[in-house]
Amino acid sequence: MKALQFSRTGDLAALALVDVPKPVPAAGEILVQIKAAGLNPSDVKNVLGRFPYTTLPRIPGRDFAGVVVEGPAHLLGQSVWGTGKNLGFMNDGSHAEYLTVTADGVALMPKSLSFVQAASLGVPYTTAWDALERSQVAAGTRFLVIGSGAVGDAAMALGRARGAEVLVAVRRQSEAARLQAAGYRTLVLGAADALGAQVDAVFKGGAEVVFDTTGAWLPAAVSALATFGRLAIIAAPVDGLVQLPALALYRRGGVLVGVNSLLYTCAECARMLEHFGQHFDDGLLPLPVDLQASPLVEGVARYAEVNGGSSQKVILLP
Repeated sequence: MKALQFSRTGDLAALALVDVPKPVPAAGEILVQIKAAGLNPSDVKNVLGRFPYTTLPRIPGRDFAGVVVEGPAHLLGQSVWGTGKNLGFMNDGSHAEYLTVTADGVALMPKSLSFVQAASLGVPYTTAWDALERSQVAAGTRFLVIGSGAVGDAAMALGRARGAEVLVAVRRQSEAARLQAAGYRTLVLGAADALGAQVDAVFKGGAEVVFDTTGAWLPAAVSALATFGRLAIIAAPVDGLVQLPALALYRRGGVLVGVNSLLYTCAECARMLEHFGQHFDDGLLPLPVDLQASPLVEGVARYAEVNGGSSQKVILLP
């Protein structure tokens, strides 16, 4: 079968389109014919060597949507989607024509999603779902999302589906206008020391939950927290160091929640997909748009574009 594979790390020149044997499922596994596979920044970082536990050679790729062609009768022929921490790191991933995964590591696809749409959602939506679950976002929660990338968009959509009061903070007025057209309350980020007052003008007393998806607003976000508020984060500077105003955080009784999708197996992620997947069919979550579907044979070029800073969501098609 055709697959993207790397046998060393350090630069994208290590990635190539190769012919490898079609995988054979072990006991308890299924064989999925990949119809579409998402390309995430973490896939690029994996080839660049940012994950020391990756074993080589390796086929990268975490997110996928496809059809079960070998497995138990109740799954055979079913359209499924999935993601998980082992794919592309310790086990071969989804940037190939076929993938083996545990039978409990997939969820049935929502009927309203195409393969391309389903493949775009795994990492962003499971990351956002985990953030909302662990920071206890529920109906009526005053919820501030900082940033509007893939995870930020997922977080605001899931927050609204849960009935939270959603406020989104972004850098550009044009982005604020886009979100306002989609029905979200927004604010345009200015000086860091002004964030608390900006949020208080909308949420009197502060936000009960702040989700910083950028890694750049953690210190400022503390000032936007309500008493006993929760602050969730998914990113940090390259060196991992940030100056946290701990005094202000503890005086508020605040809680810091680190969110990392690479802590969850395919089976654990599949249960998340089952939880929120029905929301797409029920019309509570927006269907993905503006996706760049690209043949797998052009995958190396797409990796380079993502590494160069492209924000276009790429879906690889075997």
